[in-house]
Amino acid sequence: MTHNIDFNIASSEAVTKALLERIEEIRLSRNVTQAALAKEAGVSRSTITRLAHGQSISVDSFVRVMQALGLADHLAALLPNPNVRPVERIRLDGAERRRASSRRKVAEDWTWGDEANGKSND
Repeated sequence: MTHNIDFNIASSEAVTKALLERIEEIRLSRNVTQAALAKEAGVSRSTITRLAHGQSISVDSFVRVMQALGLADHLAALLPNPNVRPVERIRLDGAERRRASSRRKVAEDWTWGDEANGKSND
């Protein structure tokens, strides 16, 4: 079964369902029973049943199942490496970012000649 899903526009529920269904397909292609996978992953069989139906499971259970199926190396592909920021490293002179900056406020609907009291200084 092939899942054609656009992860950029799909809902979080649709993405979760697609990921879990892919794991279920891998389990079946390897001829691993739900009970065997549950035991190997250290999760309950009901967790594997929820996974098989595309229902959400905890991140911990997701990681354990991925490891049990030998897919742990694919976990790194879920998120980009935050250390690969060449332009920002140059701007920060090689220093690491320690906190996120707040957004700067931009004046709304401002035009030339607007004054705080509504009168101009002409």
